[in-house]
Amino acid sequence: MSSTIEDLVQSLNPKQQGYVNLELPDPTNGEYLLTVFSLVPGGEMNMLQAAAEIAAESSTGTNFRVNTETKFSKVMNALVYQMDLERELVWIAYPWRLFDRGGNVQNILTYIVGNVLGMKEISALKLLDVWFPPSMLEQYDGPGFTVDDMRSYLGVYDRPILGTIIKPKMGLTSAEYAEVCYDFWAGGGDFVKNDEPQANQDFCPYDKMVKHVKEAMDKAVKETGKKKVHSFNVSAPDFDTMIERCEMIRNAGFEPGSYAFLIDGITAGWMAIQTIRRRYPDVFLHFHRAAHGAFTRPENPIGFSVLVLSKFARLAGASGIHTGTAGVGKMKGTPEEDVVAAHGIQYLSSHGHFFDQSWAKIMETDKDAIELVNEDIAHHVILEKDSWRGMKKCCPIVSGGLNPVRLKPFIDVMGNVDFITTMGSGVHAHPEGTRSGAKALIQACDAYLQDIDIKDYAKNHRELAQAIEFFPEI
Repeated sequence: MSSTIEDLVQSLNPKQQGYVNLELPDPTNGEYLLTVFSLVPGGEMNMLQAAAEIAAESSTGTNFRVNTETKFSKVMNALVYQMDLERELVWIAYPWRLFDRGGNVQNILTYIVGNVLGMKEISALKLLDVWFPPSMLEQYDGPGFTVDDMRSYLGVYDRPILGTIIKPKMGLTSAEYAEVCYDFWAGGGDFVKNDEPQANQDFCPYDKMVKHVKEAMDKAVKETGKKKVHSFNVSAPDFDTMIERCEMIRNAGFEPGSYAFLIDGITAGWMAIQTIRRRYPDVFLHFHRAAHGAFTRPENPIGFSVLVLSKFARLAGASGIHTGTAGVGKMKGTPEEDVVAAHGIQYLSSHGHFFDQSWAKIMETDKDAIELVNEDIAHHVILEKDSWRGMKKCCPIVSGGLNPVRLKPFIDVMGNVDFITTMGSGVHAHPEGTRSGAKALIQACDAYLQDIDIKDYAKNHRELAQAIEFFPEI
């Protein structure tokens, strides 16, 4: 250790010493959940002292050493095991036996980004990356119904699933809402979602909205000969109402696979996400991340990264989560943040900001695990008949300022087409309305698939030409 680190170690009080081990033999031995925090101390503590206090508060301790400690309780201490003073980074290992053995994501987050974010000993604390050992993955649900299942239902392969968010966000009646759904589907679109605040408003009763969407879907399917999907926001004020909404949709006559359940995961809570996952493992679970910016925006020194949020969504069992447009759309985000997060949840093995995460539950060196990783890189469907071998993929859902003109630029940044895009005004603001907006989106995708510049393709496709003229280029 450098003299600087040695000086920091010497500065620790006896309590803090119990939460530091800069010579931890093998943090990846399966006993620990690993984290990397960006840390700026507050008050008079140095960086290692502050890190030790964070490890204590987020595991077994408090601000003073207590007389009720036992030899076993000390084994459950979180441990600061690595530091980078120049980059203001600390690595903390959490014995994952600390966590509720019921596969409880809320419980983990209560530890690692709970009280610690409010401690006066820090002026900046942001969880940048997290690593789950295979021994821990076994205890958690992971996705049940995946984007591959949705692709199979829709008959859509080798391109993004093309979707929309109904706009205006609020104010349409149930019938008006269903009419916009119909127009998008009739124009060729695949997927429609409720906007994140939609619930049981007086002008758009939930039961009537469900009924009319079913009627609109049936009409569009009959006319186009193509399957369609609608994502219903089932977030609710209480458990019973949430389940009542889910059952209303299940009993409305929709085909299995034609509907998804959307949960506002941060505002409704992780318990809502995991309840839906466990109650309805055969339904696509759509995690909307409303309010995430309070934690994830890069300029916010307190919170966690988009990658961390997305990894926990996969762990909890979300089939898909919004991951941002990597600066291509209207929302704050960069490829370094949004694309890393998207890749971190859609592959069996991925590179994070600091950790290489394998979502395999069997030994990474096993030949079957290696074969699965190679199949996944080749974009083949995996874990269909051997789900014990790994945690299934979580799909990036991309929304916020995209339009047909920006589809290819986003695909280029993303590096693949394995995502759902949900364009709002990018469809509905088309000069000729929603149906033409959907057609323009399909045409833009066709141009991409045929490797034709959209301006050339637009010469024979009126709706795309109008979209190019209307929407600004990046």
